[in-house]
Amino acid sequence: MAAPREAPERRPFGRRFLTDPARLFQHNAWDNVEWSEEQEASARSKVQENSSQLLPHDKQEEYEVNAKRYWDDFYKIHENGFFKDRHWLFTEFPELAPNRNPSQNRDSVHEFSNKEESNNEGLGNCENGHCSLETRAENQLNLIKSTPKICTEELATQKYSELNQRDGDYPGSSASYRILEVGCGAGNTVFPILQTNNDPGLFVYCCDFSTTAVDLVQNNAEYDSSRCFAFVHDLCNDQSPFPMPDESLDVVILIFVLSAILPEKMQCIVNRLSRLLKPGGMILLRDYGRYDLAQLRFKKGQCLSDNFYVRGDGTRVYFFTQDELDDLFTTAGLEKIQNLVDRRLQVNRGKQMTMYRVWIQCKYRKPAAPQL
Repeated sequence: MAAPREAPERRPFGRRFLTDPARLFQHNAWDNVEWSEEQEASARSKVQENSSQLLPHDKQEEYEVNAKRYWDDFYKIHENGFFKDRHWLFTEFPELAPNRNPSQNRDSVHEFSNKEESNNEGLGNCENGHCSLETRAENQLNLIKSTPKICTEELATQKYSELNQRDGDYPGSSASYRILEVGCGAGNTVFPILQTNNDPGLFVYCCDFSTTAVDLVQNNAEYDSSRCFAFVHDLCNDQSPFPMPDESLDVVILIFVLSAILPEKMQCIVNRLSRLLKPGGMILLRDYGRYDLAQLRFKKGQCLSDNFYVRGDGTRVYFFTQDELDDLFTTAGLEKIQNLVDRRLQVNRGKQMTMYRVWIQCKYRKPAAPQL
């Protein structure tokens, strides 16, 4: 008989229960909430309804084959204006901050800063089905419109192969602490890390499926090739090389990235990323949870498979449970440090609307090498 699953892990700090509508709209900050059984049953019913009609197989194939084009189009339209810089990273993931303390690399959970998280009236902003953790920011990083410096993935493959032929000669090889962000987008995680963490031994790699996204990163005024290396990479192609060798990374960051990938390919991707970690290295993840606002807003005809949908712009998104993520990471040989569900209430005072967000945050560590 299989061992029972442990109870879902939730945030340990206090929760606010706002049930009186008159009081509710006095608040427009993020509040920690418990869902009632009725609320969860209603969300489950909504998902059953919007997933009752699956897209035909040929249409699903089209979205998979053209996935790169859809994300390129997304970044061509939005450039770096869609997501807000993620300065909350250092609260949730102290492993990314300067003066790292090993004792911090445990299940350390903190509340988000309302000021950094969002402007008040922007709470719950969803564009074209993208209900992001952050809303549009007023002050975006400036772009230098210059000749693109990126190369195609084919040229990158040749370049990395040549680098790997020379022992120890690869970007960031002399660094003492190496971070890789997968799915870097326009750099809203990478640049806060580079701005905040002045550790001289730090080197940050970042990659994205979208050539347009990597172009935005490399042409940003904050891009420093002595501390950062941005490259185009297809995670689903296990023949596509990374610029760094196995067991060379201290941290891999996955923020709203794994959910964009075909579910059948997720395990292979997590396995690949696990091999890049040093013993003791960690994967840090934050992604969409089951019954998040974004999932409930999908209409019939947008569902690809269970809990996997296509947005109006052709990009796709999956909504996880804690157990699903735990299976992915433990199957890859990693041990759980943190796996929690974060249910949040957003209140838009101007529109008199309440919206519920559900995210999952994880930290999984590669076991340390055994002592001889």
